[in-house]
Amino acid sequence: MDLIRVTALLLCFGVTGVVSDASDHRYKQGDPVPLYANKVGPFHNPSETYRYFDLSFCVPEHVTEKKEALGEVLNGDRLVEAPYKLDFRVDRDSELLCKKKLTKEDVAKFRSAVTKDYYFQMYYDDLPIWGFIGKVDKEGKDLSEYKYYLYRHIHFDILYNSDHVIEISVHTDPNSLADLTEDKDIEASFFYSVKWKETTTPFEKRMNKYSQTSSLPHHLEIHWFSIINSCVTVLLLTGFLATILMRVLKNDFVKYAHDEESAEDQEETGWKYIHGDVFRFPKNKSLLAACLGSGTQLFALTVFIFILALVGVFYPYNRGALFTALVVVYALTSGIAGYTASSFYCQLEGMNWVRNVLLTGFLFCGPLFLTFCFLNTVAIVYSATAALPFGTIVVIVLIWTLVTSPLLVLGGIAGKNGKTEFLAPCRTTKYPREIPLLPWYRRTIPQMAMAGFLPFSAIYIELYYIFASVWGHRSYIIYSILFIVFIILLIVTAFIIVALTYFQLASEDHEWWWRSYLCGGSTGLFVYGYCFYYYFARSDMSGFMQTSFFFGYMACICYGFFLMLGMVGFRAALLFVRHIYRSIKCE
Repeated sequence: MDLIRVTALLLCFGVTGVVSDASDHRYKQGDPVPLYANKVGPFHNPSETYRYFDLSFCVPEHVTEKKEALGEVLNGDRLVEAPYKLDFRVDRDSELLCKKKLTKEDVAKFRSAVTKDYYFQMYYDDLPIWGFIGKVDKEGKDLSEYKYYLYRHIHFDILYNSDHVIEISVHTDPNSLADLTEDKDIEASFFYSVKWKETTTPFEKRMNKYSQTSSLPHHLEIHWFSIINSCVTVLLLTGFLATILMRVLKNDFVKYAHDEESAEDQEETGWKYIHGDVFRFPKNKSLLAACLGSGTQLFALTVFIFILALVGVFYPYNRGALFTALVVVYALTSGIAGYTASSFYCQLEGMNWVRNVLLTGFLFCGPLFLTFCFLNTVAIVYSATAALPFGTIVVIVLIWTLVTSPLLVLGGIAGKNGKTEFLAPCRTTKYPREIPLLPWYRRTIPQMAMAGFLPFSAIYIELYYIFASVWGHRSYIIYSILFIVFIILLIVTAFIIVALTYFQLASEDHEWWWRSYLCGGSTGLFVYGYCFYYYFARSDMSGFMQTSFFFGYMACICYGFFLMLGMVGFRAALLFVRHIYRSIKCE
């Protein structure tokens, strides 16, 4: 039973990798191979992890911490040298690790950890190892009859090929247990065994088994079913909307052309009627420009991350690279946000471009920083590894100060100096027309609900796998499928916003600027709604820390999603509006 639990733990974990000191991974018999203990934590709460020696395991004489890269620290890795000696091709049988007296407090702490299904994580020559620290014997029906045990004997089975370590697995001896049921001091001896076996698996393929779970046939079938389902749904709905929209537009063009020839004084109706108002600049144009700038930057960030993923940078045992890439690429793309926001703001005849650039810089980073401060404080209170060290916070602040901010300002200056006039096919009248009274379903909130549902329906199946990777222990490596889903999402968002914008203009409502942005970004609100479903129905997460981390950081991600898709929706609407008004004669 314990072997099955450990095997299941190994299969469902997404592997997070580190770089060992032995960079070439070649050893001679008897050479020490680096073994690092990383962290322990409740299996169902991936964000709630603690340092390995926070529990009273056998501690070596000198605890040596390993220096880690930025991405590893952001991932919550805190590596220290483990007390086990796993020298290359040296077998050990029931080697005594240490004799330790566990106090009442230690016993209570271990019992609490066993109750919460604590696992440990180590790295041996860059290969990840997982295992549970103990078990609960639930033979009695009543909770008071449960027995709690701590594993005292760990077996390491290691495979090698020539001078390389190929694979390592760990299992525990079910007969060597320390009873933790009662609150009393106990004496415990801890042992470990090492067994080496030769294998023909080449060194280059030693990490393949960690990525196999994502590419198992039944998983691939589900992914492709998701893609086909999304494509069929999208093709049917967009095709239906396109047919209607093109036919209606064609009739509109014919009607307006006929009206111009037959009756010059005939009263105009429909979307042509508001040609003098449709390009009237919106309220809060500085905020709209800042939203477009931030959305464009996040879109560029997403595209760059996809490019790195598709060329193989984010292999499954190097998850820390993703965090590093996000920080670096976001910093380097800040110039795009400054340029886009400042350029558009100046096109809308905005005067205070400095304030606009500052607003752009804080629009996404501000809420993210406040969320981070709160969650980092929670992690510090819990003494969890998710709490970033002061030095790492200083590095991130320096990156933002020395790279992000200057590029943002330079982009803003370039956008201001390279400004062009806003391209409007029709002249704007001096006074705005009154918008007729509209039915409730044509107002902003119902329109946002309609606009967000279709793009969300195209991605919701794939969302489960993304959540299980980010907030669970699965690995997600099928980036090509994810990229296809992303393209589908962009197409559907753009098309649905074009359709809703047409219907809005046809009802003589000319305030489409903010409506198109809010409707485009509304998919982010649907994704956040899915967070509640996933948390309560599909996961076993619990506790204040894990709950706050999940909903806090998902709020930031969904907010970024909102900004990015809002930008896509607005750009699509702007192109469409310019096109239809360029196709008719406007007085």
